[in-house]
Amino acid sequence: MQEDALQARAGDAVISLDNVHKTYDLGEVQVHALRGVSLEIRRGEFVAIMGASGSGKSTLMNILGCLDRPTKGHYVLDGTDVSELSKAELAHIRNRKIGFVFQQFNLLSRTTALENVELPTLYAGISQEERAERAKKSLERVGLAERAMHHPSQLSGGQQQRVAIARALVNHPSILLADEPTGNLDSRTSVEIMDILQRLNEDEGLTVVLVTHEPDIAHFAQRALEFRDGKVRRDYRIEKRQIARLVLPTMKSPDDDDAEDAKPSQSD
Repeated sequence: MQEDALQARAGDAVISLDNVHKTYDLGEVQVHALRGVSLEIRRGEFVAIMGASGSGKSTLMNILGCLDRPTKGHYVLDGTDVSELSKAELAHIRNRKIGFVFQQFNLLSRTTALENVELPTLYAGISQEERAERAKKSLERVGLAERAMHHPSQLSGGQQQRVAIARALVNHPSILLADEPTGNLDSRTSVEIMDILQRLNEDEGLTVVLVTHEPDIAHFAQRALEFRDGKVRRDYRIEKRQIARLVLPTMKSPDDDDAEDAKPSQSD
């Protein structure tokens, strides 16, 4: 009955946390990483999770991604209470429901972009032809169809992150979890990645949860959750939200800056 009530209350929420705690036992010391977190993320939202190191945001991301389970409380993901599922059941949910994007691109260096994107489909029980077709379509969605046969060493950092996003999309997830996806990128490339995430969110209705410590990146989301000491301290809508496709034309590329620096000064 309790599970039915939780699922009913979740309604159109693709993520619903109710009084979630996470405690780690380190010898005789207990570390309380999350302290009674309750929140909902609606289907089709773009939410930024912010906080300093040790605030609990990484622990929350692990729980949202079914990489860890709460010590106490309930987590309903897309209508299923996953709080007490086994490791095998969580792995099945991850593969079907969640796409991950990380700061480190985590691409296999000796395989092509297409093969990297195909990897999650190996566990989806589909034919090789369908795997390849899904991977091609995912690369098209991030504007990299023409780079399908390139290896990571032949791609820029921004292109590698696009491949990682395509890989996250290939199994048609309900939610995209992006953990510091712009952390290794320059300013313009970061906005290009945010443009892709905004388009996926707005054009396809994909729910996006973004972990970032950069306020300027958080302003591309619709809503922000600020964590401190394992609790949500602020939950607010983003005012004056940045729209990446409008910001990009106003930005110089790093090559433009290099060209400016190379110009001789008037005194020369």
